Amino acid sequence: MIRYTRTAAIAPGKLEGAMAFAKEVAAHWKSQYGVTMEVGLPIAGNPYRMCWTATYDNLAAADAVQLKSMADAHFVELLAKVAPEHFVGGSVRDEIWRVVL
Repeated sequence: MIRYTRTAAIAPGKLEGAMAFAKEVAAHWKSQYGVTMEVGLPIAGNPYRMCWTATYDNLAAADAVQLKSMADAHFVELLAKVAPEHFVGGSVRDEIWRVVL
């Protein structure tokens, strides 16, 4: 199994909007790609961060969904219009983990 995680820093005073955006992204991911995306906030460290996590059967499945999302006009528009308002530019970090246990 493959676990994909994206983390981003929330802009000052934008937690409520960032949460609404995260909820919309997770719902869109489920309805369009059949992938359950979880949203998390940190317990320790910088509290103004958020992460999205999704699990795939294998790397090819993760890649296929990523490619579909880049061609998804609604999703691309959502990222372009809403994300810059609620997140700090340049703060996005992606990680791909192999689930071993």
